[in-house]
Amino acid sequence: MRSGEEKKITGLKNPQTRRYILYLVIFMGMIALMDQYLSFIETTAIPNILREYSVTDAQYSWWKALYFIPTFLIFLLNGLTDIIGRKKSLLILILLFGLASLGIVYATPSFHLYMLFFAIITFATVSNMWTIPISEEAPAEKRAKYLSIIYFMSLIPLQAIIPVLLSRYGLSWKWMYGVGFLFMIPVIVMWFFMKETKRYDLIKEERKLGKRKKHFYGIGVINRCDFKYIIFSGIIWMCWLIVSMFVVWAGHYFMDIHGYTLDQWSITLLGSLLMMMAGAVIGGWTMDRMGRKTGLIIGCAGLGLFVVLIGLTPVPIARFMAMITGFFLGFSYTWIIVYIPEIFPTERRGSCMGWTTTTARVSYVLGPALAGIMLTVSPSMQLFWILGGLLMIVPIVLVFLFHPYETKLKELEEIEEKRQSSS
Repeated sequence: MRSGEEKKITGLKNPQTRRYILYLVIFMGMIALMDQYLSFIETTAIPNILREYSVTDAQYSWWKALYFIPTFLIFLLNGLTDIIGRKKSLLILILLFGLASLGIVYATPSFHLYMLFFAIITFATVSNMWTIPISEEAPAEKRAKYLSIIYFMSLIPLQAIIPVLLSRYGLSWKWMYGVGFLFMIPVIVMWFFMKETKRYDLIKEERKLGKRKKHFYGIGVINRCDFKYIIFSGIIWMCWLIVSMFVVWAGHYFMDIHGYTLDQWSITLLGSLLMMMAGAVIGGWTMDRMGRKTGLIIGCAGLGLFVVLIGLTPVPIARFMAMITGFFLGFSYTWIIVYIPEIFPTERRGSCMGWTTTTARVSYVLGPALAGIMLTVSPSMQLFWILGGLLMIVPIVLVFLFHPYETKLKELEEIEEKRQSSS
């Protein structure tokens, strides 16, 4: 247990034990691993999808843009955390991952059925709901550290290992997604041991006593300052997502265009994922030591540079540029999982995150559409990578224009109070 002085700082009478925090880190890490695996396994699945359903790369990208339109409703999923609680909402997220993964294995004889289940998985992967419990339970001085550990766990390179194993045993490529259902089973077992967060319980009690307003998806309680941070965070997240969607085409670039085998590509992907793990840890350390703003700028600059270099260097060198790109993908994403949950007040954190993810979801139409255009304009994909990298200039410019509140080492209650006065 923490000292009495620390308890006073957090505003909570009984902070969670270290043992429970350790459990929570592991549990959230497993959910994040499902999330990350299902987000990036597409990069290896794409050549199989194109062959299985006889579609071109550009056609596939344009269909993604259409099927992802309903993902603008992501606020409905995130907002549930403020209505029914963090624990129950996480169960819904886990089931979306697992059941849709099973659907791809057994219920996708046609391209459009595949896209339906794929869209459901994609709908869930950007909610980042798993960041909320640890943000609310961890002490301020370790919040970025714990979240970077969870993100580190999520980057265990299953995407580079599982496809090779499936190929060895003659299983369908659809099981690249199907393992998500198998993984869901132990995650649900762990879910039963989770407690509702103490900060949510406190807010819930204050609502009963009439000290706080009840709200439906933040309507009536989201203020002007919240709105500014929703737009600011949403645009940065949107740019990162678009670039990550471009990076997903790396498997197609190396295998279909440049003749890499699955084993050769898997080694490249493994290197990229290991670099992402390093980026996650170093990103968390940087944001705790140097601040969230500095960490974001470093991450965005590095990501933009090395994505551009994939298109400007010979393929043997581009392979290593892709690996280093993985480092900065992980580094920059740490800002998203650390800063966005902590900048919003507890009573409407889920709803504000929901509206932020909805704003970011513009990327799920714009990203595939841009990719489709660039795959048509530049079949060799050189211009494809250059455009993708240049997009990371936008977050850097936005940081200097917006001057976001620095949350390093601050408790959530202090952030809520001082963020308001500094805006």
